[in-house]
Amino acid sequence: MFKFTLRRLFFAVPTLLVISFVIFALLDLAPNNPTGDLPLTIPPEVREQIRAALGLDQPFLIRYLRWLHQFFINEPLNILEQITGWQFGDGHRLRVLSWATRSPVVDLVVQRMPQTLWVVGLSYLFGVLLAIPIGVLSAYKQYSIFDQIGTFISMVGYSVPTFFTGVLLIVVFSSYLHWFPSVYDTNLRVTDWSSLMAQIKQMFLPVMVLTLYNVSHISRFVRASMLDNLHQDYVRTARAKGVKEKTVLLVHVLRNSLIPVVTVIALGVPTIFSGAIITEQVFRVNGLGQLLIVAVQGGDIPMVQTLTFIFAVLIVLFNLIADVLYGILDPRIRYD
Repeated sequence: MFKFTLRRLFFAVPTLLVISFVIFALLDLAPNNPTGDLPLTIPPEVREQIRAALGLDQPFLIRYLRWLHQFFINEPLNILEQITGWQFGDGHRLRVLSWATRSPVVDLVVQRMPQTLWVVGLSYLFGVLLAIPIGVLSAYKQYSIFDQIGTFISMVGYSVPTFFTGVLLIVVFSSYLHWFPSVYDTNLRVTDWSSLMAQIKQMFLPVMVLTLYNVSHISRFVRASMLDNLHQDYVRTARAKGVKEKTVLLVHVLRNSLIPVVTVIALGVPTIFSGAIITEQVFRVNGLGQLLIVAVQGGDIPMVQTLTFIFAVLIVLFNLIADVLYGILDPRIRYD
């Protein structure tokens, strides 16, 4: 297992380099002009100076290598300096800067990450914790009233777009009942009991929308996987030997059923960091999803490049974690 993990990490390096090149090339070839939104009164020579200040007068390969150096060397050194307090070199490094704000992109990502983790991360956690027992019970009591209701709610939650569910909840719980705020207040700081309750209230609607979607999505996989295993020979053998039904269901069937579900859950984790783009827009959550949308709309290429590459790194990482979990859940799987 250890050798397999090291081998996968080794192969991940060229994979990520290829991904970074493709992302950089695609965004560089996109028809984007950072000076396009400037007033027409600005003379052409000033526009060229602005493009030169952004580094756009350099060849493509030079800009790509510079971005690699900034992202893989300068940014980690800055993070290490902030964590440890040590000084590496003179401290004057060129970082990846946003074209729109001229602030370091990594600093902006770090500022927005808590809002995304609070809302999207919590909803994913609730979704996984609810989806597994619902899927198990739906499969064990197939065609029962619980299964029928669960199937109906899952179909509704999975097929109805999250922006529609979000607007519907805002109309009912915010505009009509006045129970919860419709806009997320990013400046709210939790310092006492009343501020904690205000934080929970403003998180309730976006977390509920995303939890419904995640439960609907994951519980269907759990139910289908459980049904496949409930009719296997080893289950009939265990029941014939007199093994308790609870043990058969939770120890033998559930463990084997979780193997394909692990892939779904693990590959869904990177979407937490990308943020729920539409839901964050509906509830005005100042998270990573909104940061990406604003960067795309404003043609902020360094921001889009960095965010997209971070998501690619997370996908590669959680693919590896899913493969390692396969070996833990199923002893028959060997990586030698």
